[in-house]
Amino acid sequence: MGYAQPESTEVAIVGGGLAGFVAYQTLRHGGIEPGGIAVFDPDPDPVGAWRPRAEAIHQERMRSESDGHCYPTTFPGLAAREAYRRGELTPLVRTAFVRYRPTVGEFLRHVDELRDRSGWDESIVRDRVARVTPVDGGFELDTSGGDRTSRFSHVLLALGHPGLAVPDELDGDPRLVHAYEPHRYAARVAVVGAGMAAATEWLNALAAGAEVVSVRRREPVRRPLNLPRPLFTKRGLRRFHSTPPTERAALLAELSAPSYPPGDQWDAPLERAAAEGRFRIAGSVDGEDQVICATGFLRGYANDPVLRRLVDEHGIEAHGRWLVLAPDSTVAPLTDGTRTLAVAGVHGQWAYPAADTLAGMKFASRRFLRRIRTCRTR
Repeated sequence: MGYAQPESTEVAIVGGGLAGFVAYQTLRHGGIEPGGIAVFDPDPDPVGAWRPRAEAIHQERMRSESDGHCYPTTFPGLAAREAYRRGELTPLVRTAFVRYRPTVGEFLRHVDELRDRSGWDESIVRDRVARVTPVDGGFELDTSGGDRTSRFSHVLLALGHPGLAVPDELDGDPRLVHAYEPHRYAARVAVVGAGMAAATEWLNALAAGAEVVSVRRREPVRRPLNLPRPLFTKRGLRRFHSTPPTERAALLAELSAPSYPPGDQWDAPLERAAAEGRFRIAGSVDGEDQVICATGFLRGYANDPVLRRLVDEHGIEAHGRWLVLAPDSTVAPLTDGTRTLAVAGVHGQWAYPAADTLAGMKFASRRFLRRIRTCRTR
């Protein structure tokens, strides 16, 4: 709270979660010192929100592959890091066959090491930004307390998920707990949802001895990554950027369907439990002892107060629940040769459909750095 903006500070990251952390590492790799970056977040821990959610669902492995890391460059990935640390080649062999999935512990060690050596804590402003206001040559950031305003030439909004999603019909149900909140398992459990968190909770509850009902509205898609692999490639992204707004919004809605990876590690225990009468699928919650809501997060810019104010006060274009961005993840009407406003993380899907993945965070961060480097005020 005693932060004073140095004369040289012209870059701000709003949000200190994983998207903000990845952006910070990219800027540091690009030559910007810790004193030249202000990261606004009340919590200095970049996995302060992510870690307890992973712990709540007892997540053991990441869904990402070797390149699912926070390094500013693609290589070396987590497989090479783990192989060096353990003194064996198994992680490299597995990644060569696209079968490597880092453990949560490996990922968290990697984050902690980067945090210690990058100067992250020196750049943290333990405050929350409530409003972003465009001014000549930059942006003013108003904090939540309303007692301080800071001005920056380049701002990256890495705001994270706006909150946990709970279906209206379950709101207030005394049996309800969200999958991403600490919980144990009752004897009869209904798990609402069909994505990665839900699939993990099916296995968790079964392992705890519960009878499990999977409550779903549609069948999940089985794919290794959050999105189809072509959308992580340059060719697939060019095709995505060429789609008209209505088609792009429809595609993003389709891609938001629940999914989890294929494989016996999921199917075999579910098949055994179904044969034992301990696992079944239903369309609605009934008389179960406990209801675990594995429906993820609230979606759309309107659920985030900073983005909602930007749209309402400055006429930023939106299409459906998505903020319309330029292909380089910038807010085009507020970005020019003297200033940059960009978006990273889940709210950047209009520019990169997998924006809430580590690959998507790097996509936005690298383009943000490029804008800073080419800005004529530098």
